[in-house]
Amino acid sequence: MDTGLLVLRLVTGLLIAGHGVQKVSFRLGGNGLAGGTEEFRHDGFRGGRLTALAAGGSQVGGGLFLAAGLLTPAAAMAAMGVMTVASTVKWHNGLWVENDGYEYPMVLVVISAVLALTGPGRWSADHLLGLTLWPLWTSLAAIVIGPAGGLLTRVMLRRPPAPGRRTPYAQAAD
Repeated sequence: MDTGLLVLRLVTGLLIAGHGVQKVSFRLGGNGLAGGTEEFRHDGFRGGRLTALAAGGSQVGGGLFLAAGLLTPAAAMAAMGVMTVASTVKWHNGLWVENDGYEYPMVLVVISAVLALTGPGRWSADHLLGLTLWPLWTSLAAIVIGPAGGLLTRVMLRRPPAPGRRTPYAQAAD
């Protein structure tokens, strides 16, 4: 079981961290901070550069901590938060990833929740530090606060459409 948790943590955490690196740099096929900023503006967010930095930083930090199995409930909470925001951006496209839907972010949210519940396993930084028995309430709090924080972030940073202009969200609601 520990080997499976290690593989799951490494793959999930490094994918999430890599996604964050793309948001703020030219590495891993990213378009730099300017490209990440424009992506957020295009997706209907206000805040521009700061939003891109916060999202990218959350993805890099949460992903690396998740991969290492360090402070696992908090790392999972951060990963669930940013991936919940990604799901809201893709919601209007439907579920499936081939239509640019929210399938992939949703899978990362679920895997992060599972890791919060199972713990990181023996081959983790938490285990090395003696943090192996997180109380159940911390995992449950992470599972609630992460997605709720992502949804709140989306609501707070949503840029209202220009007068006479419809957004994909308004179109999806019609």
